[in-house]
Amino acid sequence: MSQVAPLKVCLRLRMSAHDGHYAGGLVDGARMLQLFGDVATELLIRHDGDEGLFRAYSSVEFLAPVYAGDYIEVEGHIVRVGKTSREMEFEARKVIQPLPRERGGLAVSSAEVLSTPVVVCRARGTCVTPLELQRKQKS
Repeated sequence: MSQVAPLKVCLRLRMSAHDGHYAGGLVDGARMLQLFGDVATELLIRHDGDEGLFRAYSSVEFLAPVYAGDYIEVEGHIVRVGKTSREMEFEARKVIQPLPRERGGLAVSSAEVLSTPVVVCRARGTCVTPLELQRKQKS
């Protein structure tokens, strides 16, 4: 595998009430993995011109809870490129969260931008793009 120039992809979205799977609107950790998969797909399209396939995660760390109403920023980049494999690293951060009345919110719609984003999940994984589907020219 070879080192590559940093190609980063970033998504930012709000966790909806639909994402809240457990009591108190807690979001299932699998939702972060789904978002990492979306980032991986875009990385592969930008790198190879094809969506490729996610092969495996080599590590996943769930570091902080995510709740409905949180804004999550998900970033990923390719760290190594093989003939068909692409090793990637991912990080999900909470950047905005609801601000309940007991913490100073004025209404149920109150929210706060976090001065320091909270890392909620990190992962490393490998994706594969078959040779016959690689359409981008490498420099």
